[in-house]
Amino acid sequence: MSGGGATAPRPRAHEHVAVFPGSFDPVTFGHLDVIERGRRLFDRVVVAVGRNPSKDQLFSAAERVEMLQELVDQMTQAGQTVAPGAAPVEVAGFDGLTVDFARRIGATVILRGIRNLSDLQNEVQQAVTNREVAGLETAFVVAGQSFAYTSSSLIKQLTAMGTDLAPLRKMVPESVVERLALKKRQGHPALARLTATRDPAGEP
Repeated sequence: MSGGGATAPRPRAHEHVAVFPGSFDPVTFGHLDVIERGRRLFDRVVVAVGRNPSKDQLFSAAERVEMLQELVDQMTQAGQTVAPGAAPVEVAGFDGLTVDFARRIGATVILRGIRNLSDLQNEVQQAVTNREVAGLETAFVVAGQSFAYTSSSLIKQLTAMGTDLAPLRKMVPESVVERLALKKRQGHPALARLTATRDPAGEP
């Protein structure tokens, strides 16, 4: 619903709003699974695309917002017939802390996806901090088995080091594969750096 710098609207009275933050560089089927599950739990879901100039991003914040918006539009349009009661989803870019962004849009819950025990261990401490410091609860949804080992980092590594991107279609939507292929053809520095880290035996 929003561009890279826009802010999601304030909630209506008694509306339960969840914010799903991340870098989404790039978005995966696992991310979309979390969004779809969140739509069935809350009145509104805001997908918050973090902008962090210090991170080595493959896609710009504007590109990531655009990617997600296209996919969310497809999801919600399909959901009008498949799941007519599912909540609306908005996409917004943000700077700074997730808790500050959540306060600005009136969200009371941070939505997080859990793929495995390692994810859970990392997320629990952050969830406690968010509750104690900002009064924000965290809702965890467990990813499907097919997404247990899918990550944006893995997608970028496979893009950088593989010659055939067809296997990525199992992990990211076709539109994302096309964008990844373009970045590879352009020789994006983020991909080049990943390739440079490969050891002589061909292992990352």
